[in-house]
Amino acid sequence: MENIYSVIITALTVLTGTGAWRYYEKRAQKREESENFMRNDCRTRIAKLEALLQKSSEEKEIMREQILKLVEEVSTLRVEIKYLMENGKNKGL
Repeated sequence: MENIYSVIITALTVLTGTGAWRYYEKRAQKREESENFMRNDCRTRIAKLEALLQKSSEEKEIMREQILKLVEEVSTLRVEIKYLMENGKNKGL
């Protein structure tokens, strides 16, 4: 009779141990999948941010060129106004 109890207890222990092992194995696998998802998500976000940074840099360069052109035009207009003002004074206007 004691042998039967020993066999039953051993069988329950083995089955429970196997079940626990499977549980922890699945848990570790889910954790790894979650970490992989986070890594991939971060990589995707970093790639998007790098693309936005590059685009922003290009737009900044275009705006810088436009500002330089506008400054040049304003400078030219100042010279013209100065010339017209001096000619107007000389002619007695």
